[in-house]
Amino acid sequence: MSNDTITDPRLEEGVWTTDPESGELVPDYESTFPTIEEGQVVNGTVVRVDKDEVLVDIGYKSEGVIPVSELSIRRSINPADEVSVGDDIAALVLTKEDAEGRLILSKKRARFELAWKAIETAHENGEPVTGRVIEVVKGGLILDLGVRGFLPASLVDIRRVQDLDEFMGQELICKVIELNRSRNNVVLSRRAVLEEERKDQRQRILDQLNPGDKVEGTISNIVDFGAFVDLDGMDGLIHISELSWSHVNHPSEVLEIGQTVNVQVLDIDRERQRISLGLKQTQSDPWQHVLDSHAEGDIVEGTVTKVVTFGAFVEILPGVEGLVHISELAQHHVENPREIVSQGDKVKVRIVEVDADRRRLSLSLKGIDGEPLNDISPNIIPAEEGFADDEVPAAEALEEPAAEVEAEPEVEAEPEVEIEVEPVAEAEEAPEAEEAEEELAADDEAEASDEPEAEAAPEE
Repeated sequence: MSNDTITDPRLEEGVWTTDPESGELVPDYESTFPTIEEGQVVNGTVVRVDKDEVLVDIGYKSEGVIPVSELSIRRSINPADEVSVGDDIAALVLTKEDAEGRLILSKKRARFELAWKAIETAHENGEPVTGRVIEVVKGGLILDLGVRGFLPASLVDIRRVQDLDEFMGQELICKVIELNRSRNNVVLSRRAVLEEERKDQRQRILDQLNPGDKVEGTISNIVDFGAFVDLDGMDGLIHISELSWSHVNHPSEVLEIGQTVNVQVLDIDRERQRISLGLKQTQSDPWQHVLDSHAEGDIVEGTVTKVVTFGAFVEILPGVEGLVHISELAQHHVENPREIVSQGDKVKVRIVEVDADRRRLSLSLKGIDGEPLNDISPNIIPAEEGFADDEVPAAEALEEPAAEVEAEPEVEAEPEVEIEVEPVAEAEEAPEAEEAEEELAADDEAEASDEPEAEAAPEE
């Protein structure tokens, strides 16, 4: 017999092992199982789907259990909608053996780990990420990126979106603008992606347009100071003063979002990529109708639109107003214009002067011979009644641009100057203030000549 040691093939590593107590050979089951650690991501096959959990075979001594809460970052899901029997999935080991001896896995956390690495890489490289909208929350949208990503409402589109529900279920491409692993916080911007896509398009539009061009666009947004027009890839602004030849209190009076309009390019700031547009320039100019149809001395009918301390404004055509100075309201001295006219009165007026350059009309309620054009009974004005601040167009005169001022000339009295002494009118445009004062002073001198007893009596 040979002295060589006889080796039992059953002792081959990984198949059999010697029981330390009995010394007998027993199958080495443990060596056939993969080595896993908590926090490790493993791959497996779905073998059963229940309403509250999913069983996964990862080749371990027991099947892994994925509770329904660990299936997806979405809330209140049906496991059957998330996985099916036979699906190969990745899962993270939460607990190798719980109190019941079960292996607990998490599909959403495995996806989270993989997704977070991809998001970090995209953020570092400035690349976009894609996710599906799974929730509409206060202030924005939640996207499924493998991680819950928050897309603020202000960054969903280039313009503010009124109804976020329309994005539910859509796949959106966004840029990561904020990333915080300690808080698992991901903030996204779809607007950044859209602006990048439209950058070349905006430059093309700027290169093609020139002041004076007339183009078609769509009203994309309305604000207090005007309206934005989408020019097929770039927004231009129509200032409120450029909406109409007549006065506009708010842009919503003449425009609505989604409306198609023809506008004229007024100015282009190529460096800041801004376009100023005008709507009234594409419409008939009522002032031209005045120049064509009326002359100084003509008697026309109009409506009193505003009564102020120094006179009254009368609209003789839609969008065209003229000023009846207080000295032109009546043959006698008038202390309060409301004694003669009220807002809404229909009156006949004589055109005293047509200033084509300044687009202004001076009117009078007195005829050529000084006789009144209207049979007006004096109004009784209560002693305590005065002019409210909003009736004197101070804010309008200071804030509204010259283009609108020309279409609707308005002047303002100095609040501290008494009418009987010298009703000085302050022009709407600062550079013209001295000229307006000289004109009105001349009017007052004419009035003073008609009333020598009231003005010239010296004190003893």
